[in-house]
Amino acid sequence: MIHGKTAQMKRRRRQRIVLVLVVAVLAGGLWFAWDAADTETQAQGAASVRHAVLDAAMQCAAVEGAYPSSLQYLEDHYGLIVNQDDYAVTYEAFASNVPPSVVVVPR
Repeated sequence: MIHGKTAQMKRRRRQRIVLVLVVAVLAGGLWFAWDAADTETQAQGAASVRHAVLDAAMQCAAVEGAYPSSLQYLEDHYGLIVNQDDYAVTYEAFASNVPPSVVVVPR
């Protein structure tokens, strides 16, 4: 009878170890998937901000005949709102008749 209990205890211990390993693997997989999704979301957000800045600059050029010299001008006169806490935006205007260079990087 003691031998039967010992075998049963070993089987339960193995089942618990397997369960813990399965849970750990699933948790690790979910963490990696979450991290990948977060990275992709940040990249898409940065692309959307860049697109919004360039659209506002083109609208300004169409209305006023020249591209704006600064991002601040677009914010003040064209209603552009950039989340400076989440994105670093570099706006470089070379000349009033050349579209600006816009780089957006997630913080």
